[in-house]
Amino acid sequence: MIPVELEELPPASGVLASARPDPDLPTAGFAESEYAASGTATAYAADAMPGDGRWTLAPDAPDAPADYRTRAVLRRPADPAAFTGTLVVEWLNVSSGMDGCPDWTFTAEEILRRGHAWAGVSAQLAGVEGGISSVQVAGLDLPGLKGSDPERYGSLSHPGDAFAYDIFTQVAGGLADLVGAGTVLAVGESQSAAMLTTYVNGVQPLTGRFDGFLLHSRLAAAAPTGPVGDGLRMDDVVRGGRPTLIREDRETPVLIVQTEGDLFDRVGYLPARQPDSEWVRLWEIAGAAHADKHLIDEVEPLLECEVPVNRGQQSFVLKAALRHLDAWARGGAAPPAAERLVVEGDGFGHDANGNVRGGVRTPRVDAPVEVLSGRPWPGASVACRLFGSTVALPAARLRELYADRDAYLAAYERAADAAIDAGFVLAEDREALLADAQPDLVES
Repeated sequence: MIPVELEELPPASGVLASARPDPDLPTAGFAESEYAASGTATAYAADAMPGDGRWTLAPDAPDAPADYRTRAVLRRPADPAAFTGTLVVEWLNVSSGMDGCPDWTFTAEEILRRGHAWAGVSAQLAGVEGGISSVQVAGLDLPGLKGSDPERYGSLSHPGDAFAYDIFTQVAGGLADLVGAGTVLAVGESQSAAMLTTYVNGVQPLTGRFDGFLLHSRLAAAAPTGPVGDGLRMDDVVRGGRPTLIREDRETPVLIVQTEGDLFDRVGYLPARQPDSEWVRLWEIAGAAHADKHLIDEVEPLLECEVPVNRGQQSFVLKAALRHLDAWARGGAAPPAAERLVVEGDGFGHDANGNVRGGVRTPRVDAPVEVLSGRPWPGASVACRLFGSTVALPAARLRELYADRDAYLAAYERAADAAIDAGFVLAEDREALLADAQPDLVES
């Protein structure tokens, strides 16, 4: 691996697309830095990429590498003595046409309270150079880092997504050396998880760079190793690909976390569903959507969805997932096994309330006052298709379920403790989980 050069940029808030306000880092004892990362990267080629994930990649045209200059955002304990030694490296998501950090948004509380370091890497072309959004209005060109702040980012240069895997390897390695990390975890959601699927199956066997992977809401297919072509969206290229498993013959922990909304429709993960094995675990979260209220926070009205977006509790599950992955990568026990969501025909099997059966359970589905769906509401707009829905249960059904608010709260508390006991929610999050109950929807 060719060393990467990290140049710290002047203090400023780095550009990261996020609807939810970040935690107060100084109050949490954290510091943020931003770097321009420069080096020379290679691309990878494969004779075949079979669906079992057991690929053999090789550097493509090693005598003609490409120079790059990208950026990385680093958040770490201000006091080095407070650092756990774990660096969580997020492959920033560019599905909106700009760099986003969804897994930081979902897991920041766990990273801060544990004392991990987090880095977001601008690994893909669209995040640096700008590109076409796959989520917003089709054909909308977004400016990327260079267009959003030419003075700060104008010197950046990305040679294309074929080089993204090596760029991610190099920048993660440079940051790991910088902070003195002993454990390095790679995380990414959606399109980023598709890129990391390719990384796990083909690049990790060559580099051994990461100690564990959290693949969040991945698509069925893996991303290509080569360029996607002018005017094409990586998301759409991946959707047209062959369903691909995570290889099971490498001793690197991989935890796959899928929401209910990921199995069908636009994401379509179901054909790549695989059983647990020694180094691969799969969790499927009932009543959760690919994107949800926690992720978009107060921006929800701007989507103009016909019904409220999904208010499932995947954020609690993802924090537990990160805790388990860190322990697993350090030589500890594998995460608990989870039953799969119940699939019947071309859809889910539902309980008497309309919530899906099976999967990782949270109080919002086991002590319900609403129907939580991860699938698109009929007639949902392009912007709303990934956000599922939240629909209140009829008052008559609530009266059948709960004699009064106290009965509801007791049922909710039992469900919360069951999720904690099963290992899918952390004990530290119990108070916040209980505060997420909805007693006002139940008659006194």
